Amino acid sequence: MKIIKTNKAPAALGPYSAGIRLNNGFLFTSGQVPLDPITGNVVSEDVREQAERSLLSIEGILSEESYKMSDVVKTTVFISDMNDFAAINEVYAKHFGDHKPARSCVQVAKLPKNVKLEIEVIAYKG
Repeated sequence: MKIIKTNKAPAALGPYSAGIRLNNGFLFTSGQVPLDPITGNVVSEDVREQAERSLLSIEGILSEESYKMSDVVKTTVFISDMNDFAAINEVYAKHFGDHKPARSCVQVAKLPKNVKLEIEVIAYKG
């Protein structure tokens, strides 16, 4: 097992790792909220910009171990308002292109720093 650290994603807000890669080829990311990796501040109030930042952070974590978005097999998207689903989907589709991993999307009562979304992924390279 390898703990993944990167400056391409925000520092952890608690006692956890940005990601974990297992020797069997699976890589798990922690949920990525839309924080600027340098300042630690929420990037914007706009849900599209928040989705963009969260996905860029995931790409950064994946890239530390030479994984790509096309290696993602499962995503979980937590959103604070289901009315934002279509806007988030637009940004999500841009990052995944023709690759369509399995996905869950759930509305939650509250997210860290009152952001509008959090995204986590599971990737695999065999």
